[in-house]
Amino acid sequence: MAEGGDAQEKTESATPKRLEDARRKGQIPRSRELSAAAVTMTAAAALYMMGDQISGKLFVLMQRGFSLTREQALDSSQMVPALTAAALDGLKICAPLLSVICLAALLAPLALGGWAFSTEALTPQFNRLNPLSGFKRIFAMRSVVELIKTLAKFGVVGLVAVLVLWNDAATLLALGQEPLDQAIGHTIRLSGKALIAITSGLLIIAGIDVPYQLYSHAKELKMSRQEIREEHKESEGSPEVKGRIRQMQQTLARQRMMQDVPKADVIVTNPTHFAVALRYDEKRMRAPIVVAKGVDLVAARIREIGAENSVPIFEAPPLARLLYRNVDIGGEIPSAVYSAVAQVLTYVFQLRVARRSGLQPPPRPDVTVEE
Repeated sequence: MAEGGDAQEKTESATPKRLEDARRKGQIPRSRELSAAAVTMTAAAALYMMGDQISGKLFVLMQRGFSLTREQALDSSQMVPALTAAALDGLKICAPLLSVICLAALLAPLALGGWAFSTEALTPQFNRLNPLSGFKRIFAMRSVVELIKTLAKFGVVGLVAVLVLWNDAATLLALGQEPLDQAIGHTIRLSGKALIAITSGLLIIAGIDVPYQLYSHAKELKMSRQEIREEHKESEGSPEVKGRIRQMQQTLARQRMMQDVPKADVIVTNPTHFAVALRYDEKRMRAPIVVAKGVDLVAARIREIGAENSVPIFEAPPLARLLYRNVDIGGEIPSAVYSAVAQVLTYVFQLRVARRSGLQPPPRPDVTVEE
């Protein structure tokens, strides 16, 4: 029972396949606090650096808008084009700032989790409509953490805003006494400065939130030992299927091997337990090769096919055992047995010539090898 319980506990880190599947579903670590801080900091820095340039152009645009006469303001044929032109000019003036903010919004996710587009994340999940599941999510640990983060953001942003307003109170009150063009530029720079100060507080929250999101994501994807075993079976194949495939491969290989037995020049035997079929073509081969080998029933089948096709069978137990254990099918014989195999092949070739000529068979050589 203990082992079964341990197997179901999610104590193991997610496998690469589990991480890839989660990413494909759009389930990746995300920190909204990091993205918000990055976008806000970028906007603040852009306002602070481009404030003078933007304010000057906005001042000219505002002057042009207030220079319309009463007749032009009441004439719709002139007012609509003037409003359209002003809107386009305002968009052009703010385009650099908006472009920088959009770029920050696109690049911020790369810092944690990267980009991931998943159609599965867009699929409606009707189980979320279940009131019981909704209540569970409300009182879940994630909801509590989100509530704490929201209160922390409110507290930090509020505190920083109060400090900034308190510190720049005199400057803000003096804006009303400045010329309009200077006041606009000064206001934009003050806004950028205030945003930078506020973002520094958001960065503190993001610095806490990022490790938590990574931890939460890793914990959510943890697996039990049983899940890892099941995944391994799916990726590698179950032992039963793998065994069946291996058996079929061995059967096909044995069939191909048996088809090559009639091409052999000699079959070296044990005499009953081992059988190794050898073939040698001095024009195409550097050394004799093993075209078939086997033990017991396979050895008996090799001898049977050899006898049906008039392949000579030579009994040399030590040589048969050595060849069977050290040479793969299709492989060349080792140099250590060149002399012994040469004796066997010479005898076989002489025997073949004697049979054709009706001469006396040559004496059988005494082949010895060290196993």
